[in-house]
Amino acid sequence: MSGDRRLSGEQTLPDTSDAPEISDEPVYVISIAAKLAQLPSWTLRVLDKEGIVRPKRTAKDRRLYSDRDIALLSRIRYLTEERGVNMNGVKLILEMEGVWAAPDTTA
Repeated sequence: MSGDRRLSGEQTLPDTSDAPEISDEPVYVISIAAKLAQLPSWTLRVLDKEGIVRPKRTAKDRRLYSDRDIALLSRIRYLTEERGVNMNGVKLILEMEGVWAAPDTTA
């Protein structure tokens, strides 16, 4: 099967070696990011406050989101709306996936 990677048994994963890189360039203001991720702007603010999605900030403290941030927001929307996962569960899942690291509170 060209373009697929074989797992155990008959399962295959699509070959992503030719997939374009997701950009880390912060370009989207919060209103556009919210539309792209299909989430309300207030949710993006809460996710920023919780430290789950940390957009870059301009000199005037405006949030700017990258394509990688949009992908993460879309993943969070999927987990919360379609799978019914609460925010603590989202944090745990993202931490296990290596996407998010819990802040160090031992200091």
